[in-house]
Amino acid sequence: MKEQHRPQIHFSPMAHWMNDPNGLVHSNGIYHLFFQHHPYSSVWGPMHWGHATSKDLVHWKQEPIALYPDSIGTIFSGSAVVDKNNTSGFGKNSQPPLVAIFTQHDPVRQAAGRNDFENQSIAYSNDNGKTWTKYAGNPVLKNPGITDFRDPKVIWYAPKKKWVMTLAAKDRITFYSSPDLKQWTKESEFGEKKGAHGGVWECPDLLSFDDHGKKIWVLLVNLCPGAPGNGCGTQYFLGDFNGSTFVSDQVTPRWMDYGPDDYAGVTWSNTGERKIFIGWMSSPGYAGQVPTEKWRSALTLPRDLKLQHLGKDIFLTSSPIPELAVIQSKPAIAQNIPIKASIDLHTLTGQIQLPCRLNLDMEEIKDFSLRLSNEAGEETVIGYDSQQKEYFIDRTRSGKTDFHKDFAARHHAPRFARDARMKMTLIIDVSSVELFADDGLTVMTEIYFPGKPYDSIHLQSKEGALLNKLEYIGLKSIWPH
Repeated sequence: MKEQHRPQIHFSPMAHWMNDPNGLVHSNGIYHLFFQHHPYSSVWGPMHWGHATSKDLVHWKQEPIALYPDSIGTIFSGSAVVDKNNTSGFGKNSQPPLVAIFTQHDPVRQAAGRNDFENQSIAYSNDNGKTWTKYAGNPVLKNPGITDFRDPKVIWYAPKKKWVMTLAAKDRITFYSSPDLKQWTKESEFGEKKGAHGGVWECPDLLSFDDHGKKIWVLLVNLCPGAPGNGCGTQYFLGDFNGSTFVSDQVTPRWMDYGPDDYAGVTWSNTGERKIFIGWMSSPGYAGQVPTEKWRSALTLPRDLKLQHLGKDIFLTSSPIPELAVIQSKPAIAQNIPIKASIDLHTLTGQIQLPCRLNLDMEEIKDFSLRLSNEAGEETVIGYDSQQKEYFIDRTRSGKTDFHKDFAARHHAPRFARDARMKMTLIIDVSSVELFADDGLTVMTEIYFPGKPYDSIHLQSKEGALLNKLEYIGLKSIWPH
């Protein structure tokens, strides 16, 4: 798996098109990852559910296609659950079934000008996700006459012993409940005049966190466009949920990721208190035009989500999963480094090779930049602007950029942390960088396509900065050689 631009530490399909992650569920020691997939082309087309499995969230095995289109429609986004109490009746031999809940999109109805072309269906598996049987009574939730009615994320709400579906319905989220995953009743709506509305709401997720003994609910909502930089992204709302209604007094949008390339992200189900998130590492605007041919798109690294208090505010943070340790080499560490003119990281660490992880620790935050480059003069620049109090990633000269008018750009993200000390982790693959600053308070994800691999990393600071500690950690490819 050494094609040009092929990510070495991120999941990408063996071949052809991929977009949203779907049906994320953990069962019997296996993490299941389903994804929007067109198995016959490298551009978007009739959607199937592709399938991959992992025991460690790092190494992935692509499995046979899980769900194919049928007379009801193609297979759009959705979720999967372990039906522990066999409420659906699909289980066999006292074993709980896996149940997938997904949108079916009917292109014939859409072409005929009808509004009801997206409906919700289910399928079940009694062999831990290897094979799936669609329910004979599909669809289980019929469209009420809304053009955008999709992406069901289902959770078990224990206090009322029922399933709750969080569904995107045009410009809002609609909640439904069910005793058995087959019969659904509308409970409430949220968000008509809340948050950002630059695009249609999509791919929601409803999570609960134990915050020092108090339960806090977080609603994730993806939209495109309308995110920072007029791009696509994931906003989140903090609030309360009683099994029927979600309420939030949050007025302004908050964003999980300020880069342009983290979209349609959701979390795994059946992971207990741990919340693990993954997103589509591209953007709908140019995903079908990026300069890869055999395959299109990758997913972000899985990320642990947590709550962090900052004064009176509470933020949702994202951090790289600790399982990455299985592909990490021994760290090369440099300490107390004065940065002024350009410093070659190779001289500090004795090695530079992508993919890698860089952990930076700065006692006093000042202007600085880190430049990934190659001998052709292509570069991606990552850094911090102290005057604007924002992080940035600049890919205007990153390599191949002319496939879309909006790709070559500089993106920025606010710094929320209020102390002088700055910590940053960069996970750098051959065609992407993920920035996690201040314990995950500020996150950015960007892809790039250099003509030749980046083989040089330089640090620079106009005003002079002191880097307390720098860790360079090589990351081994997840693909078999």
